[in-house]
Amino acid sequence: MRRAILSRRDDAPAAARPNTMIDLDQHDALQLATRIAGVPLTVTQLNAITRSVLERALPALWVSGEISNFTRAASGHCYFSLKDEQAQVRCVMFRHRLALLDWSPANGEHVEVRASPGLYEARGEFQLNVEFLRRAGLGLLFERFTRLKTRLEAEGLFEPQRKKPLPPFPRRVGVVTSVAGAALRDVLSTLRRRMPGIGVVIYPTLVQGEGAAQQIASAIGTASERAECDVLILCRGGGSLEDLWAFNEESVARAIAACRIPLVSGVGHETDFTIADFVADMRAPTPTAAAELVSPDGVQLGLRLEAIAAALRRAVWRGLERRMQQADYLARRLLHPGERIGAQQRHLDLLLPRLRTAWGRAQDAREWRLVRQRDRLRAAVPRAAELRDATAALAVRLRRAQALLLAGHALRLEGLASHLSHLDPRQVLARGYAIVSRKEGGVVYAAAQLASGDEVEILLGQGSADARVIGVKP
Repeated sequence: MRRAILSRRDDAPAAARPNTMIDLDQHDALQLATRIAGVPLTVTQLNAITRSVLERALPALWVSGEISNFTRAASGHCYFSLKDEQAQVRCVMFRHRLALLDWSPANGEHVEVRASPGLYEARGEFQLNVEFLRRAGLGLLFERFTRLKTRLEAEGLFEPQRKKPLPPFPRRVGVVTSVAGAALRDVLSTLRRRMPGIGVVIYPTLVQGEGAAQQIASAIGTASERAECDVLILCRGGGSLEDLWAFNEESVARAIAACRIPLVSGVGHETDFTIADFVADMRAPTPTAAAELVSPDGVQLGLRLEAIAAALRRAVWRGLERRMQQADYLARRLLHPGERIGAQQRHLDLLLPRLRTAWGRAQDAREWRLVRQRDRLRAAVPRAAELRDATAALAVRLRRAQALLLAGHALRLEGLASHLSHLDPRQVLARGYAIVSRKEGGVVYAAAQLASGDEVEILLGQGSADARVIGVKP
C-alpha cells in the first residue's frame, strides 16, 4: 500500500514555521486534503494520489480504437495513441507483453486492447497500460484460434512423433478441396507436369462458409476409410482469416489426426497458418507446393535413370574386360598334362640325391649319440674291489682315531679332577680348619659379628658341633 506525505502550513512566516510530516494512506490523504482548507500538495503527491485513485476505481477493461504515433523504444517497450473520431488516449505496452503477440502493430490499424487505466506520474499524463492487443473485429477469431491451438498442442496432436512419412513414389493421390477452386487446377497441372502416371482421386467439399468444416472432416474420413490413395492433399487458395476459418475448426483437426493416410496441408499462401497445418503430417506453403511434395519429379527421375543405366553399362563392360583379362592370364598358366608330369619327374630326380644325403647324415648322428651313451654307461659301472679296500682302510683309521680321542679325554678328566679336589673346602677342613655360622643362618667372617652368649654352629673336617660364645676378642 502506497503512503502519501503531506506538509501542513500555519500562519507563521515561511522561514520560521515548522513542517509537520503526516504519513497517511493515499485514500485517507485525499479525504484529508479535501477536508482541510488551505493545505497545498506538491505535484508529485497529487499525481501519486491521482494514480492510486484511478487504479482503484477503474479495473482492467477492453478499449477499441485506431493506432497512431506508434513508436518502439530501444528498451523494447512500445508507445502509441489510441484514438477515435473525437478523442485519443496515450498507451504503453511493455516488451514482455509485446512478445506474446504473433503480429506487429502499426499506425492506422483498428485494434482492441485490454488495459489498466493509470497515470504516468512524471508527466501527469493519463495512459493505458496495455496487457493484450488484438485486431478489431478479428479478436474473437484470434482468441478461438489461440485457445484451440494451445489445447490441441497440449494433447500432443502437433508432436513430430505421430506424423507419418510421405511415400516416395505414390501410385494414387487424393485431393480434398473444392472442384470449383483454382487450388484444384494448380494441383492437377503440377501433378501432370511432374508425374503424369500418378492417379488422382478428388474428394469434393466446401472450403469456405457455413458447413465447410463438417464437409472437410467428412471427406477426410471417407478417404481414410476407403484407403484407395497413398497420400492425401488438403488444399485451397489464399484468403482472409474468415475465409480460411473452416481449416481452424476442431472437427477438421480431429479428422486429420485420425486419418490413416499421410496428409499434406496446402492451405492459403505462404504466410497463412491454420490449425490444419500444425496437425497435418507435413505443411506446404501453397497447393502447388503440396503437389510437388507428394509427387516425384519425372524429369529428374528420367535423368537419374539414364545416369544409373550409363553407370550400369560401364560396370558391365568393366566386368567383362576384367574377366577377359583373367581368362588370358589363366590360359598362360594352363599346361599339357604330359609336360606337368615330366616337370614333376625332373623335380623328383633332383630330390632323390638330397634325400640320400640327408638320410646318411641322420644315421651318422644317431651312431655318435649311441657311442657317447655307451661311454657314459661304462664310466658309471662301480669298482667293488677298490671300494672294499678303501672301506677297510677307513675302518682302521676310525679305530685309531677313536682310541686317541678317548685317551685325550681321559687325561683331561684327570687334570680337572685334580683341580677340583684342590678347591674342595672339605680338604681345608681336614687340615684343622673349621667354619663358624650362626644358628639362624649366615657364615661368621669376623669376631665383631658375635656377642657373648650367641649360639653358633662349628663345621669341622669330620662332623660339626654346637657352641655358645663366652667372650669376643675383636
